[in-house]
Amino acid sequence: MAVQRISTRNARFQQLQTLLNNRTKRGRAKEFLVQGVRPITMAVEHGWTIRSLLYDASRPLSRWAEDLLRRVGAERVAMVPQLLAELSEKADGAAEVLAVVEMAPDSLSRIKVNDDFLGLVFDRPTQPGNIGSIVRSADAFGADGLIVTGHAADPYDPKSVRASTGSFFAVPVVRSQSHHEVMEWLEKERAQGRPVAVVGTDEDGDADVSEFDLTQPVLLLIGNETAGLSAAWRELCDHVVSIPMTGSASSLNASNAASVVLYEARRQRLARQRTA
Repeated sequence: MAVQRISTRNARFQQLQTLLNNRTKRGRAKEFLVQGVRPITMAVEHGWTIRSLLYDASRPLSRWAEDLLRRVGAERVAMVPQLLAELSEKADGAAEVLAVVEMAPDSLSRIKVNDDFLGLVFDRPTQPGNIGSIVRSADAFGADGLIVTGHAADPYDPKSVRASTGSFFAVPVVRSQSHHEVMEWLEKERAQGRPVAVVGTDEDGDADVSEFDLTQPVLLLIGNETAGLSAAWRELCDHVVSIPMTGSASSLNASNAASVVLYEARRQRLARQRTA
C-alpha cells in the first residue's frame, strides 16, 4: 500500500489538526483521532473502521505498530516527529501511532435492550472527560450503552476518548438531540415486552440506591454537572434514587455518581445470580 508522507503543515496536516479541536469539522468529516495502544487495539478488535494510520517516519516501529500496519487496511501516513507530536497533544513527545477512525452512526438501535438491560443517559454534559469516564465505568460494570442528550460536549472529543481508555469502542455511545427521541425509542422497546424503568439520580431522591431494585431492566439518568437533570427528564422518571453520603460534600461529580450507581447495579445483579 502506498505511503503518504507529511513533513510540512500542508493542507492534509491542517485537516488532521481540525479533528482535535474543531467539533463542526470533525462532525462533517465523520472521523476522529485516537492514540494509545489499548484504544487503537480496542477499535480494531471491535470492528471500527480505521481510515488512516499516522506514524513517525524517523524511528523504528514496535512489534505492535508493525503488526497493526500490516493487518489493518487503512491509509498509511508517515510524518515527521514534530508534526506527529502536535497531533498527539503529548508533553513528552509524539505517540508512536495515531489512528483516524470513522464515527459510528448516532442510532439508538446500536444499544440492545434485553431482560437484563442496563443503560445510561447523560443529560447535557459540559465536560468531555466526564463522558469518557462514564463510558469506562459503563464498560467495567456491564452496562449496555450510553446516550448523550441535548446541547452537550462531544463524545468524540479527544478528551472523552482518552478518558475512556479504550472502552469507548466496546460500549455503544449515541448522541441524541432530546429526551423525545430517547423516549420514543424506549416506548417501542416497552411495546416489545421489555419493561424498562427510567431511574433518575438526585441528592433528593425518593429511595436510597442500595434499597432500590436495580436488577430489573433500567435506564439510568445522570444529570448535567452543574444543574442536574432537566425538568423534562425529571418528569419522565419512574423513580429517583439518591446516593447516601456523609461529611461536608453535598454531591458527587457526575462521573463518580454514575460509577457508584453502576457498581450497585452490578452488585445486586451478581447477588441475584448467586441465589438463583
